[in-house]
Amino acid sequence: MGAINVIKDTYRTNGMFGLYRGYSALLMFSVPKNYVRFGTYSYMQANWLTEKSRANNLMCGLSAGFAEAILVVTPQETLKTRLIHDKLSPKPQFRNVFHGIYTLTAENGIGGLYKGLTATILKQSTNQGVRFLVFEDTKKVLKNYIPYNIVVDFTSGAFAGFCSTMFNNPVDVVKTKMQSLEAGKFNGFQDCCARIYQRHGFYGFYMGVGPRLVRVVLDVALTFAIFHQLKRTVAEFVANRI
Repeated sequence: MGAINVIKDTYRTNGMFGLYRGYSALLMFSVPKNYVRFGTYSYMQANWLTEKSRANNLMCGLSAGFAEAILVVTPQETLKTRLIHDKLSPKPQFRNVFHGIYTLTAENGIGGLYKGLTATILKQSTNQGVRFLVFEDTKKVLKNYIPYNIVVDFTSGAFAGFCSTMFNNPVDVVKTKMQSLEAGKFNGFQDCCARIYQRHGFYGFYMGVGPRLVRVVLDVALTFAIFHQLKRTVAEFVANRI
């Protein structure tokens, strides 16, 4: 239908709140996801990959993505995707996010929340690897032209979000398919890839890239800007108290 027609159809069918389907699941997991992401990245930098280099920065980002995929993102994305699909179906079966968690675990066990784990690990690892690498490289360049740290962080984060989206959108498409209500149709990651290619060709792996770019670019820009501004504020506060 295309992004604009999807927005129009969703608004016409479910009103403004139809655009916020799955928001509760996204919000509930947002704090732990960012905690694991930046915590793992900082831990790897401080204890394992201590030498400052682009390769180590990439590896720290990959590690952060791997950790958040297993601990937070896979159950979050499975739940969010199924809530969205369920709410937009003719006969929704989930009353809310907690009923969705209960129903999925009751029917499929804890594994019901871990559909598409391989695809999610690939997506999140490459996501964060590219983002942290591009962010730091872009930040070094922009510091020479922009005197405001928060503007540098925001702009660098936006560009990092753009690069990561274009790099791994194919994995995101596969992940979403494998976590949908029709996940049972696919016999693993490779089968899902093959079916997408057979039906849509190469461009099938870039379905939804436009809306995802809008979301991710702003998301990553805000996340990096807020995180690094908070670090500076806390460091300044602690220094003044000491």
